[in-house]
Amino acid sequence: MDGKAILMGLAFGLMWASAFTSARVIVQYAPPLYALAFRFLLSGVFGVFLARMMGQSWHLTRRQWVAVLVFGISQNALYLGLNFIAMQTIEASLAAIVASTMPLLVGVASWLVFGEKIRPLGIAGLVAGMIGVALIMGARLQGTVDLFGLGLCVVAVISLTVATLSVRGASSGGNFLMIVGLQMLVGSAMLWIPALAFETFDVTWSWQLIVAFTYTVIVPGLGATLIWFYLVDRIGATPAAVFHFLTPFFGVSIAAMLLGEKLGSMDIIGVLIITGGILAVQLSKQR
Repeated sequence: MDGKAILMGLAFGLMWASAFTSARVIVQYAPPLYALAFRFLLSGVFGVFLARMMGQSWHLTRRQWVAVLVFGISQNALYLGLNFIAMQTIEASLAAIVASTMPLLVGVASWLVFGEKIRPLGIAGLVAGMIGVALIMGARLQGTVDLFGLGLCVVAVISLTVATLSVRGASSGGNFLMIVGLQMLVGSAMLWIPALAFETFDVTWSWQLIVAFTYTVIVPGLGATLIWFYLVDRIGATPAAVFHFLTPFFGVSIAAMLLGEKLGSMDIIGVLIITGGILAVQLSKQR
């Protein structure tokens, strides 16, 4: 792994983790599904337009189209849609912690579904990750955590796991920006349906909403996703997944700094254990 790949991974981790804080701000002022559908519409149109200006084609391979649909539905519509709804009632730091278990779930799924062998270091990482989650959830459930919102986050991270397992098909054959734009349009199309059916377009306009929405469209939306595809293409999906271990640390740190969310001692210990577990699982896959 070269220096450029490391910088790309660090940038991705920071951008991806920051999305929880900006999303928490957005849902305080706007209905979550409307906001997310509109965000993906803007990001998708801008991404496709920019890709065409760069000479990229939307004539993708069959594997790419399948992966774009799966990624758009699983990550954008289900994962982010459910997280946006959940963050109306739970803190951004908790949502980031739940989402950070995705690499652990990918490891378990790879073992159970694809028969991938796990080395002792990987098994230790999975166990450590589960212990970390148990510590955090045990401490949080003694407080005033909204169980419905927490449940939505759990379903969301399962959807993200499916999306991650499909990313290999979308990262081969080039046209990365076009793929990013198209999968965002897929997510937008899926989100407009429940938004129109179940939500009222009631927006409280403020500079906080405008800044958070603009940031979410550009940085976690286009920027982080594009960097991820380039990173997977450069070093492979398994080595790239190592950088997901940054999500719990960056996610809770940004939420604490910008939103003033309080972190207990069990939160900090749990995050460190989960981070170490994720790193161990990913390093166990390296040759």
